[in-house]
Amino acid sequence: MTEQTVGKCGPIGVFDSGYGGLTIFDKMRKLMPQYDYFYLGDNARAPYGSRSFDVVYEFTRQSVRQLYEMGCPLVILACNTASAKALRTIQQVDIPKWDPSFRVLGVIRPTVEHVGMLTSSRHVGLLGTVGTIQSESYPIEFAKLFPDVVVAGEACPMWVPLVENSEFASDGADYFVKKYTDSLLSKDPEIDTIVLGCTHYPLLLPKIEKYVPYTINVVSQGDIVAASLQDYLHRHTELESHLSKGGICSFFTTESEEKFRRSASVFLKEDVNVKHVKLG
Repeated sequence: MTEQTVGKCGPIGVFDSGYGGLTIFDKMRKLMPQYDYFYLGDNARAPYGSRSFDVVYEFTRQSVRQLYEMGCPLVILACNTASAKALRTIQQVDIPKWDPSFRVLGVIRPTVEHVGMLTSSRHVGLLGTVGTIQSESYPIEFAKLFPDVVVAGEACPMWVPLVENSEFASDGADYFVKKYTDSLLSKDPEIDTIVLGCTHYPLLLPKIEKYVPYTINVVSQGDIVAASLQDYLHRHTELESHLSKGGICSFFTTESEEKFRRSASVFLKEDVNVKHVKLG
């Protein structure tokens, strides 16, 4: 495999199994428009939420490696399932073999850091995919950083299909939004903050807020991850100096280019040019 050229500048890579990571990418691009970005969606193998740890790790590793070979010095896993099931292994096992200067970051830690400072009751709710909930990555991270915080989780297996089939604003979506939010709140009536632990879920936010008491903070990850990355780059000037700055955004998918364009326009409210890539 071709290694990066030492000292060469490259774009920030953003990876997601599908389209939800576009909600993270969009906030990053708006906060830090000076950088170049490569967005890669493994849409052909999405969703990852119900897949095993081994499969999610292997798929994520292939995608991260692809972005590395395309010249990205830094990759953001804009996917909670990939962050939960693959990030640590990639950081500890793969990066030392590929290139110790290469960096891969996830979305869970910055979210926990923000929410831990936000909650007053110290009772937090988590809405996520089956994979994210079963991984217990959020409770584990809260236990490290804020051991006094109690986390209740609820898997929402119907929410990603609703979003990816453009049904998130339909009347039919209300049933599943109410079902999962009611179930979460019944587990812990002291919850004062709810984390949307999947990057697709911000598109359901108007309906979620409809069924959640106004006294509860509902937290999306886009702004949090973007601000955390900006701070990270301020603190890691050597890495930041190796990021190319042309304000250019490029999109890649493992699925149909036309399908990606249609779906991406729902998330970004704009048309994008996209190229097909093959992984594995």
